[in-house]
Amino acid sequence: MKQKAFLFLILTLGMLLTGCWNRKELNELAIAVGLGIDKQGDQFRVSVQVVDPGEVSTKKGASGRAPAILYTSEADTVFEAVRKITTLSPRKIYFPHLRICVIGESMATEGIAKALDFLSRDHEFRSDFYLVISKGASAEDTLKIMTPFDPIPADKLFSSLESSEKNWSPSTTVTLDQLMADLISEGKQPILTGLQIAGDQDSGETKKNVEKISPPTSLQFSGLAVFKKDRLIGWLNEIESKGYNFILGKVQSSVGFVACPKGGKVAMEIIRNHTSMKGNVYRGEPQININLQIEANVGEVECSDLDLTKVSTIYDLQKRSEEKIAGVIESAIKKAQKSYKADIFGFGEAIHRSNPKAWKSLKQNWDKEQFPELQVNIKVDFRIRRLGTTGSSFLNEIKK
Repeated sequence: MKQKAFLFLILTLGMLLTGCWNRKELNELAIAVGLGIDKQGDQFRVSVQVVDPGEVSTKKGASGRAPAILYTSEADTVFEAVRKITTLSPRKIYFPHLRICVIGESMATEGIAKALDFLSRDHEFRSDFYLVISKGASAEDTLKIMTPFDPIPADKLFSSLESSEKNWSPSTTVTLDQLMADLISEGKQPILTGLQIAGDQDSGETKKNVEKISPPTSLQFSGLAVFKKDRLIGWLNEIESKGYNFILGKVQSSVGFVACPKGGKVAMEIIRNHTSMKGNVYRGEPQININLQIEANVGEVECSDLDLTKVSTIYDLQKRSEEKIAGVIESAIKKAQKSYKADIFGFGEAIHRSNPKAWKSLKQNWDKEQFPELQVNIKVDFRIRRLGTTGSSFLNEIKK
């Protein structure tokens, strides 16, 4: 009897599991890869970049149309503006494959929380896309630029941001989950990478931009946007942005130089970087200790009087590199402390981890009083591992 009851239950549950009740056919969807959010007065202006499947298909020859289409609409809320696009698009916008979300600079100064609520609440959005801030232009304008090499602009931006973070390090990738965590944190303010249009915008919107060997217009990541809660309050330049990534341990690889004693430069490639950040409270005063262990290879030597075969030369280059990197880090900290009074590094979180009891009183006026006067101790250990395929530069021979 029990076996029959169990079998009946299995059959009943099987009938309820229909499987395809919410299926969506590809020919009924417009796959969104880029999203732009601006503010137009009191309304949100939403721009969605969707793929034209006929132009990116390998089986079908291109017809000359643009590989992506941009739809734009305005409404009182972001959700309404997205749905309103159905009056323009023949298909419903489908967001699970979104690659990049561009937030307009003008809207970011007013606050991005309202827009983020829609992105985090809607079940169609995954959290693996990147968010950036348009700099000197609207989000809509940046998504209009046609890009060479990768015909779909949103894919280009996604790949370029990852490449810049890994190989140059003045930019950083931020996903929706990371941004939301920073927004609600009591000891860390958010940052986002800036995106600007380099060149003539009008030319960048035409097909001529991808027909020349040197495109007149390009999309370029530039600096980091500093937030206080959900409002944009300023920018870090390229050097300060690198300093930020050094502190957070996000520098995977980068290139920098130190000056030679008698002129010229030695360029070195960072191949490894490990950063540790520890907070403590000493006699009632919070402190932060940052230790960096960096390994690098010599990549270029312009100095004709430099003998890299000498241990003393390598030691001197290492010391000069340590001083320069410490200076880069200090410039980022100074900008955040004195200009913006915004703890973008998570120093408050480090203090909280080390001394939760002290943090209860410190957090009340952390950004206004404690963080601007916070003592930060920086120690850099720089090691040169390889000199390249040659020892001393051939410039030594030319000079003789």
